[in-house]
Amino acid sequence: MAPLVIRTAQDAIAAVPYLLGFHPSRSLVVIGFEGRDRGTCAIRLDLPAAEAASRVAALLATNGFTRSLILGYGPAAEVEESTEPIREALASAGVPAAEAIRVADGRWWSLTCHDDCCPPAGTPYDISASVLAAQATYAGHVALADRAELVRSVQPLEGPARTAMREATARAEKRHLARVRTPDEDLPFLLSLLTHARTGILPTDDEVARLGFLLTDLRLRDEAWIRIDEDAPAADIAFWRDILRRVEEPCAPAPASLLAFAAYSAGDGGLANVALERALDADPAYSMAVILREVINAGIPPSQLRLRMTSDQLAAAYNDHQKAS
Repeated sequence: MAPLVIRTAQDAIAAVPYLLGFHPSRSLVVIGFEGRDRGTCAIRLDLPAAEAASRVAALLATNGFTRSLILGYGPAAEVEESTEPIREALASAGVPAAEAIRVADGRWWSLTCHDDCCPPAGTPYDISASVLAAQATYAGHVALADRAELVRSVQPLEGPARTAMREATARAEKRHLARVRTPDEDLPFLLSLLTHARTGILPTDDEVARLGFLLTDLRLRDEAWIRIDEDAPAADIAFWRDILRRVEEPCAPAPASLLAFAAYSAGDGGLANVALERALDADPAYSMAVILREVINAGIPPSQLRLRMTSDQLAAAYNDHQKAS
């Protein structure tokens, strides 16, 4: 997604649901902008949020942002109580807030302006009429109703779809355990699925089940990782979300982590976070998920999280590791 150009309070209000992946409620959102890479970083905190002030300010300053915006969603007293300490912490860290606003019931209020130009009843806004929202939608981003809906979007399928996947997984497990395999034999299968994903062709249940088992091999997992299109990851996001929702839970960490990386590459931190929750719920020690969680918690922008590794380089790295061990 191209960087969102935020010029006004209404631009910020329109941008937040697409930066997070959902419409926030009872939240404080701090957006860092300007600085080294001219990108943005949106951090959402549950209200009350005052205790997180120093951490948020330090995170934005460490990653080179020089200005910020604060948007509070919730009751006036609760938002104002959290906003002031964060404004002070941001100013002290060299990331001053250009504006702080409260958003509620289709209106917004400036928390920094006390002149007559800011009506006590608030200023109405309409996200659907925003050019910025249209740009985000055109780029393939969605803003779900709330975080709960975002969480549901990565949960396992149920009903007949789950029954069919359990049967496919049982068949795949028998085949997986019955034959001697090498990554080089399974790589063409993986690549064919990824190629089909670019054209929107969904894999069959048997293919998903086989893939789930293959991705427990870290070499094959990493082959999938380096092939995520970090410049245009929409197809990868759709593919790995579908795989994650269909595999059985023991196979979830790899596709969940791959979805998280693709989402974060697209600047969709909300989806990346809920995908990582799926991965870490299935395996709290899963290394790729642990690394990505540390990256996101550190506020490292997606532009600085680039693999740029070829398959030959990956093979050489694994060969060097085997020789060293």
